[in-house]
Amino acid sequence: MRILVALGANLPNDGVSPVRTPADTVAAALSDIAASGFTLRAQSQLFATPCFPAGAGPDYVNAAAVFDAPDALSPDQVLACLHRVEAAHARARSSRWAGRTLDLDLLAIGDLVLPNLDVHAHWQTLVPADQARLTPDQLILPHPRLADRAFVLVPLAEVAADWCHPTLEKTTVQLRDALPSADLASVRPIGQG
Repeated sequence: MRILVALGANLPNDGVSPVRTPADTVAAALSDIAASGFTLRAQSQLFATPCFPAGAGPDYVNAAAVFDAPDALSPDQVLACLHRVEAAHARARSSRWAGRTLDLDLLAIGDLVLPNLDVHAHWQTLVPADQARLTPDQLILPHPRLADRAFVLVPLAEVAADWCHPTLEKTTVQLRDALPSADLASVRPIGQG
């Protein structure tokens, strides 16, 4: 089954020697996911993006990847595997939107909508104040904030340009291009001004 994953990090992992930079951690996470039985099909370049919310910490390194997951895994098992990789890279879940050594978001599994259309619509349309204080207690796919985030859509367009969001009925490129130009400009390929 084809899965889309967003990767991000903005804190060094000082639990390893030598200390890993966020870029090194993202690269290592791609290898670790593959070592967990997933087949890496495509990976984006690395991007520097401002921390969200603004001023909450150092800039992020972001990327996206496409993997084939073993068909025997359920969506919850796929997510659990990603959480194990995060934990292996010293991910601490201290508070919402806190800095992190590694963040792996399961964006989509093919065209699945989980757990159902109504619950997905509820989480996708939450007002910003509720987004900041509420978290779902179950896996929601596609990721409910996917269409709002340039730091996800810019890298994802490199590796899954034609993936079509099953509820919004738009491709990754169409979703990316609908974002404000300032949001898109803030996502910069690493190594470029």
